[in-house]
Amino acid sequence: MRKDWSKLYKKYKGMWVALASDEMTVLGVGKTVKEAISKSTKKSKETPILTRIPENLVSYVGSL
Repeated sequence: MRKDWSKLYKKYKGMWVALASDEMTVLGVGKTVKEAISKSTKKSKETPILTRIPENLVSYVGSL
């Protein structure tokens, strides 16, 4: 199923985000992975899914 991360993008541009297993609930945010994980462990014992939200959204079309 497709996830709409447009709200995450607007709020957390350029940041590392630790998400819960539902891939929508933010457990922690930081400028570094370590900071995001540290904040997430204070909220939940769940192992977070980490992603970096890009500062700019850029389309890419590859070719062979």
